[in-house]
Amino acid sequence: MRKLRRSLIGLALIPVIAAASLWATSMALEPDPAGDALAPDPAMHPDAVIQVYGADVWGFRGNFAIHTWVAVKGRGEPDYTIYQVIGWRQRRGRPVLSISEGNPARPWFGSPAILLHERRGANTEVLVTRVRDAVAAYPFADKYTMWPGPNSNSFTAWVGLQVPELGLDLPVKAIGQSWMKSEYPTIIGAER
Repeated sequence: MRKLRRSLIGLALIPVIAAASLWATSMALEPDPAGDALAPDPAMHPDAVIQVYGADVWGFRGNFAIHTWVAVKGRGEPDYTIYQVIGWRQRRGRPVLSISEGNPARPWFGSPAILLHERRGANTEVLVTRVRDAVAAYPFADKYTMWPGPNSNSFTAWVGLQVPELGLDLPVKAIGQSWMKSEYPTIIGAER
């Protein structure tokens, strides 16, 4: 009877231990913010700004994966241009590369935005132009695959690879970020 009781207690502990392990893993993967997730008001901050944001993806997967996007504002521009890859646009026959204007720090489907990287000040205007050129040259504007890529994080990594002066280093939760390097090294100019 004692062995049966121990076995039942052991079986009951398995889901608790598994849940605790998932929670601990999720907490360990949380990215360190580069600052407050606030985009400087263009009316108050006329200088060029580049920001990279991330937010947990929808549902349970958000414990282990984020969606990332890039926002730029050239000197004197009245708004931010937001660049991101959105997979469900493909199902509607639209390009997955989305270009819009607005507040880049807004939540992503209920998940708060996290500022992952930012550039301001000297030389940022030149980098804004280079980011825009990288976006225009993105070779997978009509293709999306959640895993292994190309996806939103592959796109953001592409921008960082094309503009190494940004110093962009995406967090582990940016699943798909290494896809471009491993699958298409010649496209990113790895032979340079």
